[in-house]
Amino acid sequence: MADPHRVVVIGSGFGGLAAARALDHRSLSVTVIDRTAHHLFQPLLYQVATGILSEGEITPPTREILRRQANTHVVVGEVTDIDLDTQVVSWRNGDLTMETPYDSLIVAAGSTHSYFGSPQFAEHAPGMKSVDDALRIRGAVFGAFETAELLTDPSERMPWLTFVVVGAGPTGVEMAGQLVELSRRSLDRNFRTFDPASARVVLVEAGPQVLSTFAPALSKRTLLDLRRLGVDVRLNSQVVDVDEFGVTVGSTTGSGTERIEARTKVWAAGVRASPLGERLSGATDTPRNRAGQLAVLPDCSLHGHPEVFVVGDMMHLPVPAVAQVAIQSGRFAARQVLARSQGRPTEATFRYRDKGNLATISRFRAVASIGRLHLTGALAWLLWLVVHLIYLVCFKNRLLVLIHWGISFLGRGRQERTAPQAASTPHPIATPVDAPSLFERQAT
Repeated sequence: MADPHRVVVIGSGFGGLAAARALDHRSLSVTVIDRTAHHLFQPLLYQVATGILSEGEITPPTREILRRQANTHVVVGEVTDIDLDTQVVSWRNGDLTMETPYDSLIVAAGSTHSYFGSPQFAEHAPGMKSVDDALRIRGAVFGAFETAELLTDPSERMPWLTFVVVGAGPTGVEMAGQLVELSRRSLDRNFRTFDPASARVVLVEAGPQVLSTFAPALSKRTLLDLRRLGVDVRLNSQVVDVDEFGVTVGSTTGSGTERIEARTKVWAAGVRASPLGERLSGATDTPRNRAGQLAVLPDCSLHGHPEVFVVGDMMHLPVPAVAQVAIQSGRFAARQVLARSQGRPTEATFRYRDKGNLATISRFRAVASIGRLHLTGALAWLLWLVVHLIYLVCFKNRLLVLIHWGISFLGRGRQERTAPQAASTPHPIATPVDAPSLFERQAT
């Protein structure tokens, strides 16, 4: 019997997992390498950051997902090098350094934050690309409200109750909407020395519109809904500085700068392909675009290396950088690998099927674009819920998410408030509040 065709898949995100699941064939030996042992459902990270969901509900273990595929081996490690000549992937886990040979390689390492040449912003304005990012933001958000409870001077309290979200794509819009929902609804009557509804949410966007990838009518509706909710939307505004105490925003039309005092900042302004793309680019002289994506052939393969496929956020093709592209390109690459291993003809071109765009704004508010069909309001919101439930990988996760959505959207609760303590402390030191004790309140 011939030796199985060896396939290495780098990454267990949408693209990598889709590829691995499509490679369930006895003629293949598949190794999945990722830095974490779970698959992350990134579209719902903002709900972890705002206390709706727990991190476990959107991070099913990769081994559990692929447990029925006897031909697939999952390993946890960080890829350090790819030798295209010897066809070997080098990776490490702690002090262990390993090498895995391949006959076909699918690179689906995803993307990371882009601070547009100002990486120092990351210290005070975290993005949302990992569970750790979401938990850090959750700690900052709920920690800000707790600190505000201790302050008596309104001028000292307000920076703790000001939240700045940078970037008005789907993640930024959804994050801003949920911060308003949290302060106006979920935290109602939770505090005694201030009203959480007095919190200010600022959404900063360098472009002229929110949700720029959506139809203009949906973008305008989203802007209207955000402002009705109370979000302070700043269009044509670019962040020029970020520090512990706030952000400095400059107008892209050249009308000066403005300082916004805010202790909690969230970066949702851009992404950049995994640094692994730089290594592949240097080894093959393959050009990359400004977002670090590799120029690939129409069949997603690397120039000069038909055995290497680059999919999802790492590839540069005329398709949007969305989860559906990652899923479809991952499956396409898997079909190419299987056909080539069996000596069958391969497909010449990856064709993306656009299934539409969805973005939620707040409870009962969303926008949806599916072909020529444009939906807004509660109907779009219900569609958003259904689609996201369908794409969650495991039944248990779907059930838990549905339960927590019921608690948060039909009720008022945010069950997931536990998070690492925010590093910042009040400045200046808070003056103790002269508020009645619990027993005094009960007595009255």
